[in-house]
Amino acid sequence: MAADPFDALRLSLMEDLLPVGIAVVDRARRGGPRQVVEAFTSTDDPLGQLRQEGDAAAKKVRESLDQVQPGLGNPVVRVEVRDVPSSPPPDPSGTPPVASPTGPEERRALQEALVRISGRLEELERRLGA
Repeated sequence: MAADPFDALRLSLMEDLLPVGIAVVDRARRGGPRQVVEAFTSTDDPLGQLRQEGDAAAKKVRESLDQVQPGLGNPVVRVEVRDVPSSPPPDPSGTPPVASPTGPEERRALQEALVRISGRLEELERRLGA
C-alpha cells in the first residue's frame, strides 16, 4: 500500500471504486434503478460482481488518464531497491570455490575485450543510424 494517504486514497478510488461506479452507471443506463438494485439482490458478493462488470471500462478510463499525465490513472507503485551482495553458487561437490587471480595480464585482456566490444557497439549504432 502507498505510504502517502492521498496516494493510498487515489489508488483505492482507481482500483476499487471506479469499476463499481462505472458498472452501476452502466446498469442504470441499460435498465434503470431496478437493474441496479438487482445487482445487490442477485448475488452473495454484489461489489465483486459490479467490480468485475466495470473492470474493462475502468481500465480504459485509467489508460486515458495516463495519456493526460503518466501515473494519474495507473498509479506508480513505489519500490525499495537495495544492493544485495552476491555470493558464488555452492559447488555440488562440496569444495569451496577458489578465487581466480587477477593479475596484470588478465586486466589487460579484459580492457582489450571491452575496447573491442565498445568499438563493435559504435559500429552497430552507426549502421542502425542511431
